Amino acid sequence: MQELLNHPAVQAGLAPFLAALVAAELFQRPRLSGLAIIAGFAATVYLVSDFNFEPLTSSRKIVLSGLIGTLLALLIDILRIRWFGSLLPVIGGAAAIWTAQRILQQQEPPLVLQWGAACAAYAGLLIWGMDKLLEKEPIRAPIAAIALGFGTGAAALVGASALLGQFGLALGSAAAAHLLIQMFTKQTLSTGRVFTFPLALIAGLTGCIAVLSARLPWYVLFILVAIPPATRLVPLPGNSIRIKSLMVLMLTLTFAAGSVYLTWRSAGDVPF
Repeated sequence: MQELLNHPAVQAGLAPFLAALVAAELFQRPRLSGLAIIAGFAATVYLVSDFNFEPLTSSRKIVLSGLIGTLLALLIDILRIRWFGSLLPVIGGAAAIWTAQRILQQQEPPLVLQWGAACAAYAGLLIWGMDKLLEKEPIRAPIAAIALGFGTGAAALVGASALLGQFGLALGSAAAAHLLIQMFTKQTLSTGRVFTFPLALIAGLTGCIAVLSARLPWYVLFILVAIPPATRLVPLPGNSIRIKSLMVLMLTLTFAAGSVYLTWRSAGDVPF
């Protein structure tokens, strides 16, 4: 049994999918099905590192940021503090600099400013796109999450970072569970900031650290950050949930595939 739980496909695929499936159904009545995304991610973290935060490395800062971000988004959704949502991109940018702090401290001053600003901008833009464009989109939000999670995870994996790859793939698997419930029940589930904020925060931090510490090309981030607005390009009126989902998913997965392809071209052979 332990050997099965140690398999990467279970840790980053099956476990987060099942955890998100249960969480989406469990929190459906209070309209907090968006917690499925952090439930799936937490399942992967538990199997990979058992929530051990010592020493506080960059990857562990990603986990901690995701958990704190979920609590923050939950408070915003429950208390309906709408104005605070405008600060989320700023919070994400600050979290990106904090997460990459040790890596940045090893660089020369010009590079510290450039890379720090780039990481903050990427995380902030990703959070802004998911929040402003998709927070109230129960179909488009999980589709964007699938493409963003799988794109970030697979690109990080090709870029020689297994742990960061598992983080991204876990997000994609959890989002897939959320979407499949809607496709099979033909009923929409709530998303909200408890879905979009931790998803964008974790994916944003994962992408930044994969660029700084692995072989993920920096220009791949431009493709990944375009995924949230790309989901708005396909008109959806008058179609069933399944048709809507497939139409948008086909488009966004091309962005994910493009990010993986460019990483493969830059990094060389896949490290497995």
